[in-house]
Amino acid sequence: MTSNRRPRSTTDNRELRLWRVGQALTVTFFTAVIVAGGVFYGLVYLLDFQEIDSTAKLDAKTLFDLVKLSFGVVAGAGALVALVVAYRRQRVDEAGAHREATRLHTERFSQAVDKLGSDSPAVRLGGVHALAGLADDAPDDSLRQTCIDVLCAYLQLPFTPDPGDDPAHQEEHHRYLALRKVRHTILRLIGDHYRRPKGTHRSWQGCDLDLTGVNIDGSMNFRGAVFSGGEVFFEDATFSGGMMRFTGATFSGGAVYFGGATFSGGDVSFDDAIFSDGTVSFSGATFSGGTMGFTGATFSGGTLYLGGAVFSGSEVHFNEARFSDGEVDFDGTVFSGGEVHFDEARFPDVDVSFSDPVSFGGAVFSGGEVSFDRAEGSAPSGLIAAIGTPVPATVTLPAVWLTPIP
Repeated sequence: MTSNRRPRSTTDNRELRLWRVGQALTVTFFTAVIVAGGVFYGLVYLLDFQEIDSTAKLDAKTLFDLVKLSFGVVAGAGALVALVVAYRRQRVDEAGAHREATRLHTERFSQAVDKLGSDSPAVRLGGVHALAGLADDAPDDSLRQTCIDVLCAYLQLPFTPDPGDDPAHQEEHHRYLALRKVRHTILRLIGDHYRRPKGTHRSWQGCDLDLTGVNIDGSMNFRGAVFSGGEVFFEDATFSGGMMRFTGATFSGGAVYFGGATFSGGDVSFDDAIFSDGTVSFSGATFSGGTMGFTGATFSGGTLYLGGAVFSGSEVHFNEARFSDGEVDFDGTVFSGGEVHFDEARFPDVDVSFSDPVSFGGAVFSGGEVSFDRAEGSAPSGLIAAIGTPVPATVTLPAVWLTPIP
C-alpha cells in the first residue's frame, strides 16, 4: 500500500519573536494602569466607600503624600522599563544560545555524515554512533528527526552481496562482514532508543522511522520497543534469515507499515505484542519459510490489516492471541502450504448490529494446515465461507462454529 509521511513543520519553535521596545512599554504601561485601577476600585467597593469629601483643604501632609505618590509612579515606570529590557535580554540570550547549539550540532552532523561515507568500516561505525549521539542531544525535534533519517537512508543503500568464504574472495568476504556490522549496529541502536520511555533522554519514540526497502539479513531485536505516534515504514523490506524480535513491542497510535515486505526463513516474533489504536498493515506481505509468531498478542483498538498477505510454506502462530475491539482484517489473505495456528485464540462474541471486528472475507485456504483448535468466541466473519464445506481435513475448527444457529 502507498502511504505518505506526515509533513513535519520546519518552523523553529524557539524562533525569536519580540515586540519593539516602544510597543512593549506601551502595552506593559496600559496593562499596569488597568490592573491598578481594577485593584483600586475593587478596594473602594469592598470598603463600601461612598463619596470623597471635596471640602477638605490641601495641607502640608497631603502635599507630602502627593509628592511621595509622584515619585512612586516614576519608580514604577522605571521598574516597568527595567522589566521589559530584562525580558528582551533574556529572550535574546536564549535565542543566541539556541543558535549556538544549532551551529555546533550542524558542525558535528557534517563530521558524522563524512564518517559514514568513509571507505573504512571502522570509521563508518564511528559515524553511526556519532549520529545516534547527535539525535540524543539535538536541540529540537526537527534536528533529531534529520539524524534518524540519515541512519535509515544508510540502511536503504544497496550493498554488495556476500561472495562467500571462498579463499579467492576472502578480502571481499571480510569487507562484507564489516559493513554488515555497521548496518546491524544501526538496527540495534534503533531498537534501544525505541525501548526508552517517551520524553526521557535518548528516547526516539514519536519520531518517524523509514526502513522502506531495507534488506535485513540478520538478527534484529525490537523486543519491548514502543511505536507510538509518528510513522514507521518497513514497506518492501526483506527479512531473510536470522531472528527478528518484536516480542512484547507496543504499537500504539501512529502507523506501522509492513506492506509488500518479504519474510523468508528465520524466525519473526510478535509474541505478546500489543496492537492498540493506530494502524498496523501487512498488506501484500509474503511469508515464506521460517516461523512467524503472534502468540499471546493482543489486538485491541486500531486496525491490523493483512489483506492480500500470502502465507506460503511458513509456520504462523496466533496461539492464545486476543482479538477485541478495533478491526483485524484478513480479507483476501492467502493461506497456502505451511501451517497457520489460531489455537486457543479468543475472538469477540459478535453482535449482528455492529460491524465484525475480525474478518476473513475473501481469504483463500489452499493446502497446508490451518488450526483454530480450542479457539473461543464467535467464528470470525467470512471464515466458514472462505474455508468451504465440507471443511477440509487440513483445517481444524471448534465444533461450536460448525453447529447451525437455531
